[in-house]
Parts: sequence; C-alpha cells; structure tokens
Amino acid sequence: MASAQQIVVVGAGVSGLTSAVCLAEAGWPVRVWTAAPPQQSTSKVAGAVWLPPRPAQRASATLAWTGHSLRVFRELADHPDSGVQLAPAMAVGELTATEAMSSAAELIPDLRPADQADLPGGFGNGFRATLPMIDMPHYLDYLTRRLAAAGCDIEVRPVHSLAEAADAAPIVVNCTGLAAGRLVGDDSVQPLFGQHVILTNPGLRQLFLEINGGPEWTCYFPHPQRVVCGGISVAGRWDTAADPAVTERILQRCKQIEPRLADAEVIEIITGLRPDRPTVRVEGEPLNRASGEAWCIHNYGHGGNGVTLSWGCARDVVRLAGQGTAR
Repeated sequence: MASAQQIVVVGAGVSGLTSAVCLAEAGWPVRVWTAAPPQQSTSKVAGAVWLPPRPAQRASATLAWTGHSLRVFRELADHPDSGVQLAPAMAVGELTATEAMSSAAELIPDLRPADQADLPGGFGNGFRATLPMIDMPHYLDYLTRRLAAAGCDIEVRPVHSLAEAADAAPIVVNCTGLAAGRLVGDDSVQPLFGQHVILTNPGLRQLFLEINGGPEWTCYFPHPQRVVCGGISVAGRWDTAADPAVTERILQRCKQIEPRLADAEVIEIITGLRPDRPTVRVEGEPLNRASGEAWCIHNYGHGGNGVTLSWGCARDVVRLAGQGTAR
C-alpha cells in the first residue's frame, strides 16, 4: 500500500491506538493526534476484561467485533509484554437463561455453570469461564511500542474540529470518545462516571464479576501487581472527583466476596468517564476541508465495552479506509 493516502487518527485511548496499529500494520501512513498521552486517557482506568456486551442494538455487528477481539486477545496472551492474560473467572447475578444460551455466550471460552457450593452468599447462580484480562497501563504501553515499530508517531495535539485534522490528511479517523459529542454535534454521546479502587494483590488469580442492571455492582480484576476493584456507573455525571462513600462501598463489597482483600493496601483511587452512546458508531462519511472533500471514519461511543470491541472495530476502520480511497 505504498501509494496509500495519509491518515490522521484523532484520539489515543484504546480505540484510537488499536485503530492506528491496524492501519499502520496494513501499510497506511498514520499519525495519531491526541489531547493527552495514552497513559492519561480514560482507557487507563478500565478494569479491564473481555466480555460480550449484554444484548443491545446492532447485535450482529457487536457480535462480530466481540468475536474478532477475542481471537486477538487470546493471541496476545502468549506475549508476556502485552499485559494480556487468560484468567479464570466467576460471574454471578442476573444472567438470564436466554442470555446464557445466546450467540454471545457461545463465544465465552470454557463457559460452564458454577457449583452452588462455590457461590458467594446471596447469589443463587453463577458461571465459570476463562476470560482475557487486560492490565491497561501495561497494555497501552504495549500498543504504543507496537505503533512506533510500525512507524507511527503519537503527537500531543488537541483538535478543536475534525476539519483541522482533515486539512493535514485526506482520511481522518475519529476515536475521540466522549469528545466526539462536541466535535461532531452528536448529542447522544453522554458520560458514564466510573470509579475503581486499586489494591495490592494478596495472591489472587481469579477475577470476579457481578452481573446486574443497577448502577453499582461488585467486581475485582487481579493483575500481577494490583487488584482493580469496582464498580459503579453513573449516567450524565461529568464531575470526575472520587467519591469517598463509593470507595467505602466498593471495598466493603469486594472484601465480603474475597476476604483476602481485607489485608490489601489501597494504592490509589481512579475515576473516568466512559463515552456512552445508544449504539457504537463505526462508519465513514465525507468531511469538508479547505482543499476539498476528505473522508472521516468514526469509531466512538463504546461505553464500558471499548476494550472488548477494540480489535473488531479497528478491523472495520481499516475496511472503511479502503472504501475512502475508492470513492
């Protein structure tokens, strides 16, 4: 693809970096423009674990994105420097029989009912599985190194309109997350406030996730040097200040499920705003610029599923880039 057109990817969270990696490794000349370095992005705050989203619109596209990402994460788990591992998991709570038998559930590796004797008190059913778990600070560094190896630079360069990027390249990829609402006038993009408590790891390997439809749940993700404990999701909240009461509730719930966390030390409290939208937007459209029409590829609105959908959405970004040159 030596004659490929220049591409500017706007945004350096997990969606932006993954899109840029896929484009650069496919031979496209790529630059990444970002308001903040990857380690200051919302993606760093994620737990994070691959898990199919619960039923939503665009089910077939979501299933394809999820399945492709799973295949990539399973390959990355063989690379110790990636920050990805395949971890034993227990999920409990409101997983209906229909969901358990769905096409999405069929993707989950080693999915099987948990023995009743192994369930924490208060939960009537649960499942065991083996899930890709991603240590986001290490993973973002891995993607950054992989991007550099493909010849792509990351520039800290905030943009006030996508036209700025279009003036520099005929193809622009919009991976700006929550900022996409302002940049493209999309009022459906809204924040979902999240908060995690990071503890030292007392030797845990199995991750735990409660599935429910409420704003708070119990989860913990044990990475080699830390355990990420949660969770909470508050719609429409723009304030990112940590809430001490939320911290205490998270700690109380997690310690009740896993007593070994009682002696773990608090490393830090982290917060972030997930970029929510009724449906994920992955599509291309013309974009006006001073020197003529450019091609804009949108990849935003993943909510709390950015990691799970990242490689699948990035594959579609590459396909849409090819469509842009064929117009």
